[in-house]
Amino acid sequence: MSHLSKPSSRRGFLQAGGALALAGCFGGFSGAAAAAGSLAQTGAAKLPKDAEPFYGAHQGGILTPQQQNSYFAALDIADTVKREDLIALLRAWTSAADRLSRGLPARALSGQGDKAPLDSGEAFGLSPARLTLTFGFGPGLFSKNGVDRFGLAARRPEALVDLPKFNGDQLVPEKSGGDLSIQACADDPQVAFHAVRQLAALADGIASVRWVQTGFASGAPGGGTPRNLMGFKDGTNNPSPKDPALMNQFIWVGDEGGWMKGGSYLVARRIRIALEHWDKTELGFQQEVVGRYKDSGAPLGQKHEFEPMKLSAVDKDGNPVIPDSAHSRVASPQENDGARILRRAYSYNNGADFTAERWPPWHQGIEYDAGLFFLAYQRDPRSGFIRINKKLAAIDMMNQYTTHVASAIFACPPGARPGGYIGETLFAQR
Repeated sequence: MSHLSKPSSRRGFLQAGGALALAGCFGGFSGAAAAAGSLAQTGAAKLPKDAEPFYGAHQGGILTPQQQNSYFAALDIADTVKREDLIALLRAWTSAADRLSRGLPARALSGQGDKAPLDSGEAFGLSPARLTLTFGFGPGLFSKNGVDRFGLAARRPEALVDLPKFNGDQLVPEKSGGDLSIQACADDPQVAFHAVRQLAALADGIASVRWVQTGFASGAPGGGTPRNLMGFKDGTNNPSPKDPALMNQFIWVGDEGGWMKGGSYLVARRIRIALEHWDKTELGFQQEVVGRYKDSGAPLGQKHEFEPMKLSAVDKDGNPVIPDSAHSRVASPQENDGARILRRAYSYNNGADFTAERWPPWHQGIEYDAGLFFLAYQRDPRSGFIRINKKLAAIDMMNQYTTHVASAIFACPPGARPGGYIGETLFAQR
């Protein structure tokens, strides 16, 4: 495989990869028999106990119990790329993702004589750490600057809309959008980064990284709802992933989605939190802002985290126990015509830099560049995130502490089958 050392042959390598992957060059498959053979050759007939299966009706990393770390990357496709290049890349990514999720190198090692390393090596000896890899297609995959690059413009789903500008948005274009997305989640941050690093290397000459965001999540001992950097539990009001009826109603795309059936739409938002301002806020007001108790996560006026919110409850003076502009109230299904989304957010910490707060006391100076990397899956963003966030952007008390600084939307197709590849249903017809 000495051709790997020749940058000029990269496209040829990927074009060949579409066929070679099926032959096993990337650990790929040519049907159930080849899948079994590949597993036997790698000595991985059974998944390690801390491995999550890659193949399935739905992509992993959506309903998978949340891992502790995330590495998210958005990529742009080069202008010169052809449809066959893109399909070859998706085949290579599929094979590599399956291998990585089993704790194997992204590509089968072919010997010490290779001039170009096939794996960066930082995950050798590490467990799979429940790694999941979730792929998404941004609007730019279907057309960009008015150009239908891959013959896919007519297949852009109606639900894959351009997100509107919400009140208070201060989006950084360079940290928003993207033609493709990779979400790696694992219980080891090095495993998550390694996976994206290998997939980005496979895309060399086809797609390049536009922006990345790391994230971390910590649940209660023994499991539980993770807490965000405000100190509150985040995701309490999620529809239960263990309820198939709820998932089919709110998360998985149905027959209306055509090639997207069994997939889900992802909205990603980087939300910077003015932590210095928040830390100076007394506990009682923090709880009014959120609408829940900080220690237990229970709705105000109640005792347990998962009790339904009693939005009609009033205090002795006739005031709502949960304020009208409390975050959990404004985001609730009761206030949004029953709309529900599946939050899978991670906290982030990008260090510190200069910022100017947009609410009193309008502090300016070096502050934490930290907050929430909001990730939400849904059946249709128009009736999900967009409906909910329009109201949040207008009246949520939390806005005095938060600013949305990056945004993206992706169509995450259904899962791949052995022998197939991610996005195969999209490319099945022209």
